Order: sequence, then structure tokens, then C-alpha cells
Amino acid sequence: MKELQRDTDINELGATLLEIGALLMSAGANTGRIRTTIHRISGAFGYQSELLIQHRALVLSISDDKTESIFNRLKRTSPHGVNFRLVSGISRMSWQVVEEGWSLEQINGELQRLRALPHYPRLLVLALVGLAGASFCRLAGGSFVDMPVVFLASATGLFVRQEAAKKEFNPYLCIYFAALTASLIAGLPVKFGGSTHEQAFATSVLFLIPGVPLINSFSDLIDGNLQNGVIRGFQGFIISFTIALGLMTTVSIYHF
Repeated sequence: MKELQRDTDINELGATLLEIGALLMSAGANTGRIRTTIHRISGAFGYQSELLIQHRALVLSISDDKTESIFNRLKRTSPHGVNFRLVSGISRMSWQVVEEGWSLEQINGELQRLRALPHYPRLLVLALVGLAGASFCRLAGGSFVDMPVVFLASATGLFVRQEAAKKEFNPYLCIYFAALTASLIAGLPVKFGGSTHEQAFATSVLFLIPGVPLINSFSDLIDGNLQNGVIRGFQGFIISFTIALGLMTTVSIYHF
């Protein structure tokens, strides 16, 4: 197993580990996974590491008892999203560092490759989200007439959210715009066809449900990371409230 011994190397390794932690945080990884990954890689290079994880910042300290070298730095993280391809790729890389003795250059090269991975085509994402919404509608008891309405509502709502995010609106406003758009479309059959189409209205916003923040919140609370667990749980609550606000606006417009 390769060990780095120079101060310049510990600084380079520390900067790389902070970048890994920030990428995992912004990609939707839970606190335990981030800490485990950082400790795994630093241990492979023969260093002791301590990591403080805040919701929007990381503080990393690395030390070497042999040379008394110390690295200590804070790094702000970008707004959180979901990118499981990046999370799984970094996790696999960390095990390769341990088992194959990767150098720091190999790690940085793999990080560049993972960051450059393309996202799924936009039309494919819109179509699959629409199909998921239509499927939820059917599972909730919606008719075959409701399903294409929910498909259109979900896909259009996601499109509006993406466009609002491109224009750098507040993330919660983006969710509100998406919920309002989707519920306005799905509410048309209820407005003109009666209560038999309520399943379409209720399931049109399910694509906005904050599953990742809520799951990570529960995971962090179980692992004892109370601060991040509470913050992520509150973030999920705000997103849920924003979705409800979009639905309430539609109800007020249509006078259900």
C-alpha cells in the first residue's frame, strides 16, 4: 500500500478528499457514507483523518504521526441534488484505492471522468417521469382516461421546474412552479368532469416528493448525525409544504 510522506502530498491529498466529500454531499449521499469514504481513502495513504460535516460545509483534518504533518481546511459545498451515478462511482473508486493502491493522480483522473459523465437525455427523463406519474395514478385507482392527463401534467411540471432552475430561481420556487403547473393541468378533468378524476389531481405532483432528503434524514438520525438529520428533515418538510402550496393555489383558482 502506497504511503505519502511529504507535506505537499498531504496538502494535495486533503484537497482531493475535500473535493470528494463535496461531490458526495451535493450528489445526495448521506453523512455516514461520506465519512466512511473519506476515512477509507485517507487510511489507504497512511493518514488519520477527522471530518466535520455540516449541511453546506466540510471541515477536514489529516495528520501523520510519523512526520507530524497536518492538513486542516474548510470547504463550502454546492446546493444538494441527486446523482446516484456519481455516488456509486466514488464508492467503487474508494475500494479500488484500497485494494489496488491507486495513486493520487489516478484518483483525480477518475474524479474528472465521473464529473464529466453525461446526464440522461432530457426527453427520456421527461418521458419516464410522465410514465411514473401515470402509473401511480393507475395504482391509486385512476382510470385509463386519467393516465394520459397525469403523464402530461408530470412531464410538463418537471419541464417547468428545469427551466426555472436554469433561470436560477430559488429551488423552492422551482418546486412551487412545478406543482402549480402539474396540478393546473391535472385539475382540468376535475373542474369539468367531477370528483371521478380526483386521483389524477392527487398523483400529478408525486414526482416532486422529496424522497432522498427524507431518507437521508432518517439515515443520519439513526447513525447519530443529529444536526444533518434534522436539517435534511426540515428541508423535506419545506419541499412538502411548497408542493401543498402549489396544490392549494390550483384549488383556489378552480374553486373546487
